[in-house]
Amino acid sequence: ADIYVMADGDATYDAAAAPALVARLRDEQCDMVVGSRVHRESEAYRRGHVMGNRMMTGLLARLFGRSFTDIFSGYRVFSRRFVKSFPVLSVGFEIETEISVHALELKMPTAEMETAYGARLEGSHSKLSTYGDGFRILRTIATLYRIERPLWYFGGVAALLAVVAVILALPLAVTYAQTGLVPRFPTAILVTGLMILAALSFFAGLILDTVVRGRREVKRLAYLSFPAPPAGG
Repeated sequence: ADIYVMADGDATYDAAAAPALVARLRDEQCDMVVGSRVHRESEAYRRGHVMGNRMMTGLLARLFGRSFTDIFSGYRVFSRRFVKSFPVLSVGFEIETEISVHALELKMPTAEMETAYGARLEGSHSKLSTYGDGFRILRTIATLYRIERPLWYFGGVAALLAVVAVILALPLAVTYAQTGLVPRFPTAILVTGLMILAALSFFAGLILDTVVRGRREVKRLAYLSFPAPPAGG
């Protein structure tokens, strides 16, 4: 297939919007079109889910530079080259986050369209655990950030270790300046160890950043080896 449509099977998404999503993908030669959910029924979202969605979306934008307005939408249309270049690793509700980061990292042309989002059918129940799945999604974002932005991730760890080391070293430096002695050798050894760990973390980030850049280029070449979606007509 040249175009794929993904939707949750709980009848909350508007199936009639699928042709418009497909047309948008073809007309604008996108690799993904996200159906951004617009709910007009209070029962469509459980309490706190709207705020949680906004917080997670904002976090993703801050970490990866840009984002979508609804990263947890399960209503999406993909091109063939998106599907063939995407390694599915997640098995739960984290999949939408992984899909979004994949598109952002490969700088794919994407778009969003507002689609109606309704309440679940009477008698059906959501499998989403507000806190359990929320924690797993946060963990997925952190893992993807470590994998895709190793210099910033390990550089942050290095900075934190260095700050702790400096705070612990200041009293030692003052005591040494006043008496010429270093009475707390365990603290001095700890400070030295923390600074060594900070340096190791920073250089690990530098090395991994080079590896990630090369891997990203290979992934993009694999993605570009497939033709763009057929233009609308």
